[in-house]
Formats: sequence, C-alpha cells, structure tokens
Amino acid sequence: MRKYKLIAPAKINLYLEIIGSRADGFHELAMILQSINLADEIEIHAASTENIRIYCQHPQVPNDKTNLVYRAAELMTKEFPDAFNNFGGVDITLIKNIPVAAGLAGGSTNAAAILVGIDLLWNLGLTESELQQLGGKLGSDVPFCIAGGTAIATGRGEKLSPLPTVDNLHIVLGKYRSLEVSTPWAYKSYREKFGHTYIADQDSLAARSHAFHSEAMVKAIYNHNIGEIAHQLHNDLEKVVLPAYPQVLRLRELFAAQPQVLNTMMSGSGPSVFAIVESASQAEIVKQKIRSAIPDPDLELFTTHTIEHGIEISS
Repeated sequence: MRKYKLIAPAKINLYLEIIGSRADGFHELAMILQSINLADEIEIHAASTENIRIYCQHPQVPNDKTNLVYRAAELMTKEFPDAFNNFGGVDITLIKNIPVAAGLAGGSTNAAAILVGIDLLWNLGLTESELQQLGGKLGSDVPFCIAGGTAIATGRGEKLSPLPTVDNLHIVLGKYRSLEVSTPWAYKSYREKFGHTYIADQDSLAARSHAFHSEAMVKAIYNHNIGEIAHQLHNDLEKVVLPAYPQVLRLRELFAAQPQVLNTMMSGSGPSVFAIVESASQAEIVKQKIRSAIPDPDLELFTTHTIEHGIEISS
C-alpha cells in the first residue's frame, strides 16, 4: 500500500494590518507570515475504496466532511477525476500537535499537506504554484502553508511574496485549550469599530498594499535584525480581541513583563499569544515563569522557533 508521511508546520503572524474592505466582502490585508517548527503529522494512504476517511483522536477535531482536511481531499478528487478513478480514495491519519482554533493555521496547514500528499500519491507532478492555486480555493492561509518560510501576504491573504528567511527566532507560545476566538467575529468587530478609518477607493487599496513592502518590518527582516523584528510586531485585531478576552490580555501582559522577552503579540485572530526571546534557554525560562504564574492546566505552553519551509515529506 502506498503511503506518505508529511510534516505540517504552524504559522504565526509577525504583522497584520487591516487596510479596508474589498468588493468581495473580505478585508484587504497586509501581513507577514512566518512558519514555526510546531507541527502536525499526517499519514496519507492510498485506499482500496473510493472513500475519504479521516482518523484523528483529538476530541476537538472532526473526522467528517466539516474538516478542512476532508475538503482538501475532496477538491483533489474533483479537480483530477481521472487520477481519482485510477488510484481511488485515501485514508488520512492526523496527529495533532498544533493547538486547535488557535490562530496558528492548524487546519490550513493540514489541508496543505493533503494537497501535497495526494499530488505524490497520484503522481500528478504539480508545481508549487499549481498547488497554491488549489489551496486558495480552500482558504487564505493554505497557499502560504504549502511553501512556508517567511512571506508578505496581501489581498485577503492569498497573494504571496517571499521574504528572506527569518530562521531560529526563538518563541514561547501560549494558548488556552478551551478558548476559541471566531475569526469572522474578530474581523466583523473590527469593521464595526474601525470601519470609518478604512480606505474606500479600490485603487487606493491596491496602492496601499503595494506600499507596505517598504515598511519597517520588512527592512528588519532583510537586515535580519532580531531586535527590530520584535519591535515592529503589529496586529490590528488585538484592538478588538484583547478587550473581549481578558485571559488573552492577561497572558500577553505576563509575557511582556518577563525581562527575557523582546516583545509579545497575539497571532492572527487569536487566542494564541507568542513572545520572542533571544535563545532556546531563555524560552524555557519564560515558559516556566508563565506556568508558575498561571498553573491552570487549560493553558498550553510551547517553546518553538521559526523555520524556512512549509510542508515537508517525513523521512
């Protein structure tokens, strides 16, 4: 039986700016996305039936058609019906290490891995660009998760421009297991509160997103200036999420109070919060300090670091 094992890394946002509303109802965004080595593991097997079957023991992960993993496999069967008829369905085993509903693109990176895995299983020979185009049909983060590394994302997040790799940036990450923040709610709330600041003209939206390429964060990344990268962290969604979720705010404040922390921020729409430090040993110190301050077992804490790749085939 043919099978592949894939590693699907999480991502954090180093920068998230909301520019305005798009004609399609989404927001025009300017973001810097970064892969980290906190990753899920996925095994994909060629099945003897025409079914798509998902196996995952994590209680918060559905094993049915509502899972983005299923939708990714289903997309491939529709896009490549001849290959599907020839090779049949797939059995997918998912080992979750990335916190669920955390603003870390856990579902998106799993879907990206399925696109890559089925491409291999069915000998399709798709390019990275072709896989990203397929990923864009599933969600805004999926194209980035395929290639990973460090990238500017504009549009609704699907237009990618690679940046020099920010490797070995050490990170401490925290997320309350039972806490979820709805991404649609976060963006809707931001629009309701700050919509008056949006750029209305569509041409101006495009110009603003292109101008973003010269921002200070991008310069810091090109110079590989870790201190300046930390200093330039920015996430507009903190303005609505932190006041509504005091646990997330407290976690962020505790990270900020640690002398080892260069800076801290919520990732995406939350509720994960991450802190940048200078070394792996400092990351462990901060992790232990946060654990002592918040002994609540519902709080998951991780030490991790940035990486230069997205989906990988495991050896």
